[in-house]
Amino acid sequence: MEQRKRLAIIGGGPSALFMFKQLVYANRKDLVIDIFEKKQQLGSGMPYSADGANDEHITNVSGNEIPELVISVGEWLQTAPKKMLQHFNITPQSYNDYKVLPRLVFGRYLQSQFDLLCAKAEEKEISHNIHFNSTVTDVIDHADQEIITIQIAGKKFLEYNYVIICTGHRWPQKNEGKLPGYFDSPYPPAKLQIKTNEPVAIKGSSLTAFDALRTLCRANGEFTEDADGRKRYELAEESKGFKMVMHSREGLLPAVRFHLEDPQLSKTDTLTKAEMQCHRGENGGFMSLDYLFDKNFKEIFKDKRPEYYEKKKNMNLEIFVGATMAFREHLDPFDLFLAEYQEAERSIKDETSVYWKEVLAILSFSMNYPAKYLSAEDNLRLKKVLMPLISIVIAFVPQSSCEEVIALHEAGVLTIVAVGEDSHVEPGQSGGATYFYKDETGLKKSVYFKTFVDCVGQAHLAYEDLPYKSLISKNAVSPARLQFQDQKNARQERDSGNDGVEIEGGNYYLRVPGIAINDSYQPVDKYGAFNERLYIMAVPYIGGFNPDYSGLDFCEAASKAIIKSLNKA
Repeated sequence: MEQRKRLAIIGGGPSALFMFKQLVYANRKDLVIDIFEKKQQLGSGMPYSADGANDEHITNVSGNEIPELVISVGEWLQTAPKKMLQHFNITPQSYNDYKVLPRLVFGRYLQSQFDLLCAKAEEKEISHNIHFNSTVTDVIDHADQEIITIQIAGKKFLEYNYVIICTGHRWPQKNEGKLPGYFDSPYPPAKLQIKTNEPVAIKGSSLTAFDALRTLCRANGEFTEDADGRKRYELAEESKGFKMVMHSREGLLPAVRFHLEDPQLSKTDTLTKAEMQCHRGENGGFMSLDYLFDKNFKEIFKDKRPEYYEKKKNMNLEIFVGATMAFREHLDPFDLFLAEYQEAERSIKDETSVYWKEVLAILSFSMNYPAKYLSAEDNLRLKKVLMPLISIVIAFVPQSSCEEVIALHEAGVLTIVAVGEDSHVEPGQSGGATYFYKDETGLKKSVYFKTFVDCVGQAHLAYEDLPYKSLISKNAVSPARLQFQDQKNARQERDSGNDGVEIEGGNYYLRVPGIAINDSYQPVDKYGAFNERLYIMAVPYIGGFNPDYSGLDFCEAASKAIIKSLNKA
């Protein structure tokens, strides 16, 4: 035991689950592994526990899309608690790997996988300890001693050779709790079980917004089915004035879940690291966004969809996105949503992919490795041009959510307003909030709501938001930033009001969200040196260099990169 090195995993959700899997499967008997979880259960994390879901919330991934764990969902359902299955009206016979599950059920599955991994660790004599109700309040790096210390609940200090930060979602509270009727996020959803006779403002139209819709509408009415099996919504008598108004910059709803030809994005053939390194060597050290768009999007169609490739091969990024968005923007959002729902139904029935959407999801996932090598100019293009389309198309809204949204709109309970980039929200002095925006004619609007829910999704948090302040004060981490290829572009960006533009040593840089990391998810200090003792796969804090939140696919890919680095060490 004295010869073993000590490793701490901070967090016990899905990221920690996949990281622990890699450690167990790598047979790391040379380590003592401590897992610190602030709650009382492992595996489920925020999305798949009561912190992020009620009974009505559904996953947007099916069993065949989940990276391999100890046993499959189908196998687990054979022995899952009968009371839970009855509660959710699930039977092992009715399930197949193409179906989605209630999030709380999926959370129980992930919890069971953690238990099975712990059992495997016991069999392999891999030393591990689980610490529940243990909030890590600081992480202190001691470079001179080559150790790293974590602090528990502001009191207890423990020393380690390695620390892996696997904390998941974080929703900072700014006005919630101070102002009645103002919610900084829809989580935990139990707080939105509000009966009201007035309109409710929803900021955003993503999957996060759909979570809020599903809870709010159940508190103020109920769904029924007509003779054709179509969902209908009826308001409760005391909630006749209840409405939900979504506010979206593009005025668009997300795309609908369809059949995937290759259900695991990380397994699709895209550019290898060697190919990307070769390209960077020919491009001044930068990764070109246009090169990524050509190789990881357009050229995938060459063999599998040659007719589509011929139509798109001469389109650059801006033309492709512009044409795709223009088509969507010229249609009523709910008409388009219904059409995409019907298209997705055919896709699932016929087991044929809506392939351009699938490849767009592949492109988004494949951006995580090279994003740190983009120029500042290309990063700005990524955020302005590509990410708005990606955020809409690859949301993969579950069918049951679609049916409810359509029913809510048909009942006159749900509308969507396009508010543009210059819109803003001001908290009300006595509660709620006022939405300020320009309508389609350019007329300025200000609308007050007694209840306001911010549903823009998990934000990319800033370097300063990292909760482990000693890492910042001891310069063990640094802000993520990207160099400009052309100083003229940097000066124009700075002059246009972008306060993220910095100059150092005669070079211009763009500050992007979060902290800088290398390819192994180790933080990089301001001198460019990476920390051999620390790994960070907590997505809210690495968004600048890791822009895609592909859920369990990300957990699998990041944990593989980290175990590779640990094995070398």
